[in-house]
Amino acid sequence: MASKVFIDGESGTTGLQIRDRLALRDDVSLVQIDQERRKDADARREAFAEADVAILCLPDDAAREAVALAEGMDVRFIDASTAHRVADGWVYGFPEAVSGGRAAIAAAKTVSNPGCYSTGAIAILAPLIKAGLIDADEALSISGVSGYTGGGKALIAEYDDGTAPAHFIYGLAQNHKHLPEIMVRTGLTRRPVFSPAVGNFAQGMAIQVPLHLGETRDLSNLHQALADHYSGAQFVRVLSAEEAGARIVPTKLNDTNMLEISVHGDDRTGMANVIAVLDNLGKGASGAAVQNLNIMLGVDEGAGL
Repeated sequence: MASKVFIDGESGTTGLQIRDRLALRDDVSLVQIDQERRKDADARREAFAEADVAILCLPDDAAREAVALAEGMDVRFIDASTAHRVADGWVYGFPEAVSGGRAAIAAAKTVSNPGCYSTGAIAILAPLIKAGLIDADEALSISGVSGYTGGGKALIAEYDDGTAPAHFIYGLAQNHKHLPEIMVRTGLTRRPVFSPAVGNFAQGMAIQVPLHLGETRDLSNLHQALADHYSGAQFVRVLSAEEAGARIVPTKLNDTNMLEISVHGDDRTGMANVIAVLDNLGKGASGAAVQNLNIMLGVDEGAGL
């Protein structure tokens, strides 16, 4: 019997991509409500009652409201918003990031989907902190550039009508919504400097963590720690600097659920740059939600991906 899935917020960018990934599957049946009733509490409550899993593609407050609407029901949740990423009782939906992550997602009733920048930053930092190659209290900086779809409908409209700049840096007050998530999910105890940016391309992203090298940290052991951690992972690849190439292209993995990490630099200069590339709408949003759904349903992790 097909599992029933309700996408609350189906008309948004992430919701539409999740729907497209699920629409052709015969093991999933979509629970849908009329467009004019998409904000109707009774209609949504009925959909939650019918669904096995609900995927929330909503603003934070609306996501919290959705969980409250379904209180007492058997429906399981995947929340793509920021609302529950560091909340008690919610399993973090990045199965490759920590040992036991996949089993925790499989057993969970409530799963919080990672943010896009967070996915890249955590993918780099968590294994290196675990391996002792980055100290939890180390002074770090994280920078990245994302396609403009990560900014939602308003920013997409700016690029569609030509009023947006070709490139801009934001989050200048160091209060970006992904920072708490990055710290909690990596174990960092010192707040990193985070400099996100948006480029004139729809989707795709690259995240960088520059590091100083020394006696206990070099290019080889950084690469090896990442390669060991992600060995056997279906959707994370660790590339050599030669494989990654001299130019890192943020759009390289568009329309996939893949994430690639590579380590660059020169031991003689004592500096390295660890870089993650992913699709902000794939492994950074809708692809990750489908991957988490597959794990929760106990089916092939790559189904629909």
